[in-house]
Amino acid sequence: MDHLHRYAGVTQPIEVCVVGSGGFGRSFLAQSTRVRTVNTRVAVDLTPAIAADAFAAIGVAADRVAQCHTPAEAAAAWEQGLCIAAGDVATVLGLPLQVMVEATGHPEAGARHARLAIEAGLHVALASKEVDSVVGPELSRLARAKGRVVTPVDGDQPSLLIGLVTWAQALGFTVLSAGKSSEYDFVFDAATETMHSNGASIAVPGFGAHFGLGEGAVGARVQARAEICAALPQRAVPDLCELQVVANSTGLMADVSPLHAPIARPAEVPDLFASQAEGGLFAREGAIDVFHCLRRPDELSFAGGVFVVIRCDDAPTWELLLGKGHVLSRDQRRAMVYIPRHLLGLEAMTSVLDAAVLGVSSGAQSPEPRLDLVARSTRALPAGTVLAMGGHHHTIDGMAAELVPAAPLAAGTPAPFYLVGNHRLVRDIAAGQLVCFDDIAIDPRSELLRLRQQQDAAFFPAR
Repeated sequence: MDHLHRYAGVTQPIEVCVVGSGGFGRSFLAQSTRVRTVNTRVAVDLTPAIAADAFAAIGVAADRVAQCHTPAEAAAAWEQGLCIAAGDVATVLGLPLQVMVEATGHPEAGARHARLAIEAGLHVALASKEVDSVVGPELSRLARAKGRVVTPVDGDQPSLLIGLVTWAQALGFTVLSAGKSSEYDFVFDAATETMHSNGASIAVPGFGAHFGLGEGAVGARVQARAEICAALPQRAVPDLCELQVVANSTGLMADVSPLHAPIARPAEVPDLFASQAEGGLFAREGAIDVFHCLRRPDELSFAGGVFVVIRCDDAPTWELLLGKGHVLSRDQRRAMVYIPRHLLGLEAMTSVLDAAVLGVSSGAQSPEPRLDLVARSTRALPAGTVLAMGGHHHTIDGMAAELVPAAPLAAGTPAPFYLVGNHRLVRDIAAGQLVCFDDIAIDPRSELLRLRQQQDAAFFPAR
């Protein structure tokens, strides 16, 4: 695809607002200064000062940034050609913007931001997968009703994987499975028999005997690796959340609710991400999952990339492609096609331009709730416990995440992970128990709750 031609018709830059100036938002701001078709001079964060710091970090002079507290101040700054730093999206929605990039990662605030942007006639590039996991289909439905788009963003795995899956389907390939590598590699040092991942190192005596896949059952090898590396985290909430967003766009589903999440070398993926009938891990075809990239210190990373495993239908063609270095299973019946990158806000511009210029989403044009990301307790929690959500990956202490078939909110029904976050338990929860909607106290005025109830009514009307 010639991307320069794709956006050649843009004669005036697309006016964009970034909400949330953390890693993703800041990288988008930085890259937008290099893109002639996009103009991002509005940033919103918890305070105008924080948003102003984001502009300073990318080299914008202080006298070119106005810290605005009211719509009138923002309008005046806009007319003066200044960059605008605000502490509330309501301050800037009267400006002639076309797209909002929502990158706060905060479920409640992000839901409000997206809803207000849609009502103001803006497209929404929804980098906050936490919001998408709870109410993404509803936000998309509301936007379509106004002739606007809510889109995931290139630069993050959901959009890239949706694109790769649909690319394969458009070309007539049979997609047997799909997924992504986790954020953090498992790097094995054979000399010291240690494994390093995300800043932690552990001793893994005997792991060298399991470094290769071998000739035996893949399940046994995967289990052995997991047990030796048990001291390292092997499930991450963001991985499950991102794959849930992919499921809602593509219809691919999780094989097991916590995912298999094998520790695997990239070349092993077409063997592992296959049905059990073909010697793989899955009980079904059409599954999504994640793997932890196993490598030596001197080997390339998969870099949190995405992949599909497809059927090798024409043996001579795939024999030719095998000789060119493509990754095939041991029996040469399946191949992995992959994108070994995700570049955060540096790459998100294509989704913004597709929404504003072409009126299309980087995900499904009409996503549906197919899976829910839910919370299962890892220890007993008494009534009154606040399920505080925090940290870089927005986890909840004492809770693991799982993927289950989507269902409307109801008593006895598991509630979305990012809906229960920061709310109080109204009854005791036993270790290993799923948190249901009636297990938490939630303010009925919650923006996230209201949008989820609208989504349930739209997509599960019989209930």
